[in-house]
Amino acid sequence: MGKRIVKRRQRAEFNTAHYQSEETKVRALFPGTNWAPDARDPMRDQRFIKTVKPRSEGQANLMTSIDEHNLVLALGPAGTGKTFLAVAKGVEALESGSVSRIVLSRPAVEAGESIGFLPGAMEEKLAPYLRPLYDALADRLSPKKLKAMMAEGLIEIAPIGYMRGRTLNNAFVVVDEAQNCTYGQLKMLLTRLGWNSTMVVTGDPAQTDLLPDMSGLGQIADKMEDLEDIAVCRLAAEDIVRHPLVATMLTVL
Repeated sequence: MGKRIVKRRQRAEFNTAHYQSEETKVRALFPGTNWAPDARDPMRDQRFIKTVKPRSEGQANLMTSIDEHNLVLALGPAGTGKTFLAVAKGVEALESGSVSRIVLSRPAVEAGESIGFLPGAMEEKLAPYLRPLYDALADRLSPKKLKAMMAEGLIEIAPIGYMRGRTLNNAFVVVDEAQNCTYGQLKMLLTRLGWNSTMVVTGDPAQTDLLPDMSGLGQIADKMEDLEDIAVCRLAAEDIVRHPLVATMLTVL
């Protein structure tokens, strides 16, 4: 090794490649990409955005009404996309900065059978009732982002029984399955609306799990339809976007 160094010195040669900077020695792990192990947003975890478009005239009317009104009542049969469109509009408003949080509320009413005692904390007890709202959120947000937003309080899911006395300012409020609310509960919910907030109430008056005379959604909608600043969107069978058999079954059920 010493003889080589001596010979180089005698020839007055200087090995510049040996003394180059460390940055120039680094090679790309995957040539042609910008991926790096320490990158905060690496290439393999790219963010994607789903564009929500209406698939019927009724859905287009609902989306336009949400953009133009602070209180919207969406009534229609199962499968018309009421909950999904309302949640999608809420996520869109939150990500654009129009509101500071999303509040999702749903009545904890058993669908014809008694579940009985459920162990755990309040969130665990209510999880089976609020599962449809989690599914709608998961279609718009990644599980990691959804969990982070709920931990930060940007997305709140609460039963209707815990909404009394609150004032929801700067929020996007979605009340799902409102046909299972009494007239008094809906009156309480509608009066929670605060400044710079939007509320969307969804439900199907023909699909109530309560006694027919206990549901107050139809009566509330009839009264609100005469007010100019409130939109009442009534979806029909032609707006159903689930399996075609759903629309066929609803004609005889």
